[in-house]
Amino acid sequence: MIRKFCSCGCCDKKIESEVGGLRRELSDKIEENAGEVNHRFEKLDSKSEMLEKKLGELGAVQFLSKEYLEKIFGDLMNVKGADNGDMKVSLDDIIMTTRDMLLKESQRLCRVDYALSSGGAMVVRHSESFIIEKKMLKPSFGEPGQCFPLKWDSGFIQIRLRTTIILEAITLEHVDKAVAYDRSSAPKNCRVYGWHRGYNANIAIETGKIFLLAEFSYDLEKSNAQSFNVLDSVGSGLVDTVRLDFTSNHGNPSHTCIYCLQVHGHEPTSVSMLATQS
Repeated sequence: MIRKFCSCGCCDKKIESEVGGLRRELSDKIEENAGEVNHRFEKLDSKSEMLEKKLGELGAVQFLSKEYLEKIFGDLMNVKGADNGDMKVSLDDIIMTTRDMLLKESQRLCRVDYALSSGGAMVVRHSESFIIEKKMLKPSFGEPGQCFPLKWDSGFIQIRLRTTIILEAITLEHVDKAVAYDRSSAPKNCRVYGWHRGYNANIAIETGKIFLLAEFSYDLEKSNAQSFNVLDSVGSGLVDTVRLDFTSNHGNPSHTCIYCLQVHGHEPTSVSMLATQS
């Protein structure tokens, strides 16, 4: 069989036309896919920007320790699991919880606490307890401190303040309900007394006028840190020692936990006023 070859250029034009069609089809496919790729890159950029924003928000609290972040994560896992069995914790959950912690901490720090052990305050007397070490005056970041367990559902704790002050308010703080499932050991009906002991720390029996500073009930349905203003009758009396008496707790018969007792006020400006009550 003799094969005939086209010598008029028609075949070349046909091939060129087919190749051109293939090129256009390939170009259209590339353009179509490029649009999809660009769309995906835009979504990725959006997610990257969002992640960068979230990390930036976390960067504002970069002073949090690894242990504290692990605690936040663990608390979230416990709460979500107890609520609906959902054990997933998102970055938003961690940021929201951290913000709440920061807000509580800022509220804690906005008033001077004259009963803080790092400032020189100390527990000098208390009713019968289960332990010797007292960490209730040592709050850590985002937490009121550690339970100082006093036996039974009534008792007292006495604190020597870091300096003499004119007292304005008392804050009693218990562990947050998101952390502890049982808060029956929280004190309930309380009275706080105060007096000026002076510079002689060896005095066995307190002398001078004793003030009833505040009388209140700690409510588990309210904030875990509850502040109470001193009674108007206290006036401008000087105080360097306070005593918290509780006559009941929220149902625990064996012990009562004191996590944190804060004492707020201001130092007297008059030297003569301080000398009068020393």
